[in-house]
Amino acid sequence: MLGTGFALGVGSLLAACGGSQAGVSADPTGPAQRGGNLRVGLTGGGASDSLDAHVPVNTTDIARVVNLYEPLLYRDENFELQPLLATKIEPSTDAKVWTATLREGVKFHDGRPLTGDDVAATFKRITDPDDPKSGAASLGILDEVVVVDEHSVEFRLKSPSAAFDDTLGQYSLGVVPADYDPANPVGTGPFRFKSFTGGQQSVFARNEHYWRENEPYLDELTILNFDDNDALINALLSTQVDAIGQIPLALIEVIDADPRISILNAETGSWIPFTMRVDKAPFDDNRVRQAFRLAVDREQMIQQVFSGQGTVANDLYARYDPGYAADLPQRVQDIPKAKQLLADAGYPDGIDVELVTAPIQSGAVEAAQVFAQQAADAGIRVRIRRVDATEFFGENYLQWDFAQDFYYTRNFLPQVSSSTLKDSPFNETHWDHPEFNKLIEKAVATIDDDERNDLIAQAQTIEYEEGGYIVWGFSNQADAYQRYVAGLVPNRTGLALSGFEFRRVWLGGEK
Repeated sequence: MLGTGFALGVGSLLAACGGSQAGVSADPTGPAQRGGNLRVGLTGGGASDSLDAHVPVNTTDIARVVNLYEPLLYRDENFELQPLLATKIEPSTDAKVWTATLREGVKFHDGRPLTGDDVAATFKRITDPDDPKSGAASLGILDEVVVVDEHSVEFRLKSPSAAFDDTLGQYSLGVVPADYDPANPVGTGPFRFKSFTGGQQSVFARNEHYWRENEPYLDELTILNFDDNDALINALLSTQVDAIGQIPLALIEVIDADPRISILNAETGSWIPFTMRVDKAPFDDNRVRQAFRLAVDREQMIQQVFSGQGTVANDLYARYDPGYAADLPQRVQDIPKAKQLLADAGYPDGIDVELVTAPIQSGAVEAAQVFAQQAADAGIRVRIRRVDATEFFGENYLQWDFAQDFYYTRNFLPQVSSSTLKDSPFNETHWDHPEFNKLIEKAVATIDDDERNDLIAQAQTIEYEEGGYIVWGFSNQADAYQRYVAGLVPNRTGLALSGFEFRRVWLGGEK
C-alpha cells in the first residue's frame, strides 16, 4: 500500500487546510473534455486484492469491478434499477421464468461480441457448487440459464420471484466471456485492464470498444491504495491524487475549507445495525429487545457518530424501497419505558451485556461507545469487547449474542434474502418468524407492485415490533476531489465517488 511519509495526522491536516492555496482552479464548465488520467485514492485494499469479476471483497476490489465489468442491470445514483447489458428483463405470469433481452452491439475489451452464451457461462461460473462466488448466495433460487438466441436468455427459477430483476442489479454479477480468465481480465466495462499490483495500484485504459457513445472521457484510470485516512487525505492535499473515497464524516468541514477541494456528500441507505440474537437470552425476550431500542437517542447517535451527516432510522432498513413502512411511529428514546420493560422481563435492577465491536466500517466502534453511554441511563450496563475486523468476521461471525454489522443500500426483499430468513447467509440475529416468513414468501411471488408493497409493509411492521436489529441511522457517503474533476454526482448506493462510475468523469482546468 501507499502512505509511507504522508501521515501528517489530523492536526497537520487542519493546518494544511487553513489559509490561501496557490493554483486554485475554477470548477470545469462547458462540454466534457476528452483525455487525461484520473488518479483515485482509496483505503481498504491489500495483498489479497483481486481483479476477479465475481469475488469483490473490499473497496478497491469493488472500484475495479465496476469499471472493468458490467451486470445486466444496475442501480443508478437515485437507487433506481436501470438497464445495462440487458435492455429489458421481463417475468412470466408466474414469475418463474425471467427473459433478458441483451443490448446489441456490445463488445468485450478484446473486440468479441457479447452473446447469450457468455451470459449463461457467467452465471454458471458464479453458482459453481464447487467454487461459488460472492453473488451465489443471492442466486439460490436460480435453477438454470437457458440461451434462447444470440441476444436473449431465460433465467429459470426453482420457485417464483417477483424481485429477481433486483437480484440481477449487483456489481458482483458482471458478465464475462465464456472463456474468462481473471489473470487476463476481460469485460465490457468502460475501462480495460492495463496493469495491477495487489495492495498498491491498478491502471486501466479507455475501452475503445465501449458501447456508450462518447464515454468514457478519460484516457486512463489509476486506482491507488493507501494505508489509512491520514495518508489518503494528505495525498489529495498534495495533489498526488485527484479524488479520494470515503473520507471520515467528522473531517468534511476541515477538508472543505481548502478552496482547491470539493466535497461529494450523498445521503444513502447504508446502515450499521446493532444485532441481537433472538434465540439466546436475554434477547429471546422481546421486551428486552424493545428496551434496548428505546434506550437509543438516535439524534444524538447521528450527531456523535456521523458528525450530523446522516439520517435517523426507525429500526427498519431499505429506506428507498417503494414498500418501506414510512407510516410507523418514529421510535425515540424513552428511558422510563425501557426500564419498565426490563423489569417486566425479570431485570428490575438492570442488565449486564457484552457488546462485540470492531472497525468494520467508519463509525462502528464509535456507535458502540455512544450506545453504551446512552443505555446506562436505562440500567443497561454494556461491557464493550473490541476485536479486530479479522476476528470479528472469523469463526464467531454470526454467532455473537450482541454485536454489529454493516450493509450498503439495498431494497427490502434482497436484504431479507441476505440476512433475515432462517437460511439467509448472514442471519446474525437468528431471526425465524413464521408470520414474517409467510409474508416474504408471498411477496416474493407477487407480481403486482401495489400488492407486493403492502406485503412488504406488513413484514416490516413485524420487524419493527419484534425484530433483532437496532437500526438507528443511515450514514451519508462523503468523498473529496480536486475542483478540476467533473462528472461526479451524489449517489444513494453507498458506494464512493458516484458509485465508482468513472465512465462519466472528465478533467478540466489547471491541475
